[in-house]
Amino acid sequence: MLIRITLVRLLRTYPTFVIGMSKRIIVVLSIGLLAWAYKAIQPPPPKICGTRGGPPVTAPRIKLRDGRHLAYKEYGLSKETARHKIIFIHGFTSTRHDALSVTDIPSEVVEELGVYFVSFDRPGYGESDPDPKRTPKSLALDVEELADHLGLGYKFYVIGISLGGQAVWGCLRYIPQRLKGATLIAPVINYWWPGLPTKLANEAYYRQLLQDQWTLRAAHYAPWLTYWWNTQKLFPALSIINGRKEVISRQDLELLPKVSRGKQKSLVTQQGEHESLHRDMMVGFGRWEFDPTDIENPFPNNQSSVHLWQGDEDRLVPVSLQRYIVSRLRWIHYHEVPGSGHFLPYAPGMSETIVKTLLLGTRTD
Repeated sequence: MLIRITLVRLLRTYPTFVIGMSKRIIVVLSIGLLAWAYKAIQPPPPKICGTRGGPPVTAPRIKLRDGRHLAYKEYGLSKETARHKIIFIHGFTSTRHDALSVTDIPSEVVEELGVYFVSFDRPGYGESDPDPKRTPKSLALDVEELADHLGLGYKFYVIGISLGGQAVWGCLRYIPQRLKGATLIAPVINYWWPGLPTKLANEAYYRQLLQDQWTLRAAHYAPWLTYWWNTQKLFPALSIINGRKEVISRQDLELLPKVSRGKQKSLVTQQGEHESLHRDMMVGFGRWEFDPTDIENPFPNNQSSVHLWQGDEDRLVPVSLQRYIVSRLRWIHYHEVPGSGHFLPYAPGMSETIVKTLLLGTRTD
């Protein structure tokens, strides 16, 4: 009789027991899954140059306002004898060594122009310390500090190529009083700038490869996912990182050997991909503190000029959006080069033309 009563009680409580156990299992699995997901999206800490386990410091560097270091490289005449000082800002997957795009000028022309160049590793690239708080404004302030540390004088020129253009836009917005002139070469456009017409921006955006659309969308809407998105193996990440040649033009393919010449690829991400490549995407396509299409003319009295160069066959930066931007900013001197792609300054004679146009005010359009 006792056995029978016990069995009846067990049968009555069994469903509740099973449900209780199931809930506990679900909770444990959920916690485990969340812990795994959190770990998967967290980038590893950067290997900072000069620290234990990090790459060695081989370049001259300056110490910035917040304690970070900025590595640089000088070209051309000495800053003591040069009449013109130009700060060059490199693009995506590049370093201070990739100033060839504007410094590939005959020495006699450099002497004639009296020009000094300095390029620097943007934060997280090469031997410059990472900056987790990087913005277009902080990049502009880095440029200003570099000029002051090197004694380039109150006014100087800036040239930015590709994603280096974000720093030039920052300089035009935050330190225009320090500029003698500025040049943007195929500057990358953020499809989410408020001043861009939605229809025009969408048309350009959806012409990209699908993998690039998703990668940039993640960088804009979910920057905390950028590391995972570009390192997971389920689907392809940004095409330019994967080396897909269909995203560059015919001329770009021809110029590729020259672009690669002297490029020290191992230095680009030696401190980690996240604080170099991924941070570039997050800043370049994130939410900016200002809209470049609203920038006012920094030289209202024509005391100097701003130039923008764009190839009409550039497959990385839509020419349609570039045309719209310069139509809004009529004070920019726009130079559209027929048949050229993203690597236009590497074409024969172009670097000399770009620099002369900036320094001498020569118009080519």
